[in-house]
Amino acid sequence: MLKSLSIAFLLMVGLSGCAYNSVFVNYPSQIAPYKQQLSSDSPAANITDLADNISGNDGLLYAQESGRIMQIAGDFERSKTYYQQAISAYQAFDDKAIISASKLGSGASSLLLNDNAIPYRGPGYERIMVHQYQAFNYLFSGDAQGALVEVRRSNELQSIEQARYQKSQKSVQNMANGTIDAQMAQLGQSAGSVTSSFLNAYSYYITGLLHELANEPNDAFIDYRKAAQITPDNRYLQQDLVRLAKQLAMPQFDEFQQRWGDAVMPTAGQGQVVFIVERSFVPEKQSITVPFPINGNIQSASLATYQPQRQLTTTSLIQGLGDNLEAQNIANIDALAINALKEDLPAALFRQAARIYAKYELNQSVQSSSRRANNQVDAGALVMQIFNVISEQADRRSWLTLPRQAQIAKQFIDAGDYDIRLNNSQNVKIEVKPSRTTLIWAIETGNRTRFYSIII
Repeated sequence: MLKSLSIAFLLMVGLSGCAYNSVFVNYPSQIAPYKQQLSSDSPAANITDLADNISGNDGLLYAQESGRIMQIAGDFERSKTYYQQAISAYQAFDDKAIISASKLGSGASSLLLNDNAIPYRGPGYERIMVHQYQAFNYLFSGDAQGALVEVRRSNELQSIEQARYQKSQKSVQNMANGTIDAQMAQLGQSAGSVTSSFLNAYSYYITGLLHELANEPNDAFIDYRKAAQITPDNRYLQQDLVRLAKQLAMPQFDEFQQRWGDAVMPTAGQGQVVFIVERSFVPEKQSITVPFPINGNIQSASLATYQPQRQLTTTSLIQGLGDNLEAQNIANIDALAINALKEDLPAALFRQAARIYAKYELNQSVQSSSRRANNQVDAGALVMQIFNVISEQADRRSWLTLPRQAQIAKQFIDAGDYDIRLNNSQNVKIEVKPSRTTLIWAIETGNRTRFYSIII
């Protein structure tokens, strides 16, 4: 009895030092107040409460959230610092030669607790987005070369993450479970035509744009074409490919011209306006109960999933540039998140099965001790039952201040000053200069849209 009580007590006390992580308090509820603030006049209020926990178990995730919040608030320098902390954390995960005592401890505790005890290592799409957003920080701070370094890294990571996924899938055996099979089917339907988490047309497009602005049209063409392979119906991508194929005298020009029409080229005195529109927030993971049969008994476990979401419109209306302009979808970030969860489910199911079995064996040991004590009530057994209920938490962690959808629009237009409006947002003034590009980044968070622009 004393031994079982000690085990349960030590587990409970050990977790009391895990403040501000997701072992017992689900992550979406932690980040909800910060998301609400992004619709206010003070989007970065209380950011230090979040950033102060970057050294903890969920530190990488808090660094990503802090970087994104400061970026939305327009503080690109502080955002850069937080994103660099996230990048450093990813690099530490990559260094397989370093195995710390804390990492070993987290692996042992996760066997009896839940996956939230495992230090957060973001899925591939999050890591790619960190570098893309770091590129935005450099770009809107006036460092185009620094931005190029970051987007090149994001492109490289898309290939690395694809190879890592293929390798990991070979090492994980699928387990028969009707609940999981149904969830996999639902997630696949929700993701639509997006079939992976690591191929991001948004990232490829931004890389192509920066290459073009750096007067590297060949590299720009390559990245635009990669983006178009993922999102083939975006007419702005199509126009970019036709225009660059003509400019570079490529053999594909005739084919592209027949498919997508003549190339639209600027005239004297015109500049280019490029819109990047980010809408809403990625959805939160929800929890489902999964039954596991052990020795004729049914044990229940919690796993994460995504519920079906209301579809967003695929275009946004931009007014104020003469003819109305429609921004078109370049990437559904929610579909990337759904696919990331779908790709991880087999491994998560395997971990959960091992955890359920370990808890079952521990409970059996406690009950056996009670029987040997002449059926006296064992306080340890009671604590263990309570502990098992409380600790059964699905891993609902993910980067929740990311946009749900990204859209783009482009237009050559006469130089001058313009008042523009996106959907139902307030009017903002922009300037267009001859032979220059005005890049406008619109970030919609709840009932608030913020605009950032730069002339390149």
